[in-house]
Amino acid sequence: MTDRNEGLPDGQKGGPSIGTLISQMTDSATRLIKAEIASAKAEMTEKAKNAGIGIGLFVGAGLLALYGLGFLLHSAMEGLANVVPMWLAALIVGLVLMILAATLALVGKKLLARGLPPQPTHAVKSVQRDIAAVKEGISS
Repeated sequence: MTDRNEGLPDGQKGGPSIGTLISQMTDSATRLIKAEIASAKAEMTEKAKNAGIGIGLFVGAGLLALYGLGFLLHSAMEGLANVVPMWLAALIVGLVLMILAATLALVGKKLLARGLPPQPTHAVKSVQRDIAAVKEGISS
């Protein structure tokens, strides 16, 4: 059987030194941590963006609801004052605005829910998997 170190000067081994291995492990851990932080930042940015859009749509829905209420009140006033087709037109416009407000509110709620809770769940799971892999590697 041949020795793996055959042909090397006495005292030298064929693999990297312990210091080199520890240095490589430290570099790998640093790169992994930086990658996980970048992943968490990207996830938080996406969630914050969705939350911002959702909040903006809620504000738009509130504004349209306010205008819709104004039209509905004006329509009721005109309808009660004198029954003419003009109030019906104003009533239709008010109802359309209210339907638009409801649509914006539902879409805003959906986007806002997508951004909550504001924590990087994917990145946390990834870090937990990394820790489990390191523990498994150390124990074996």
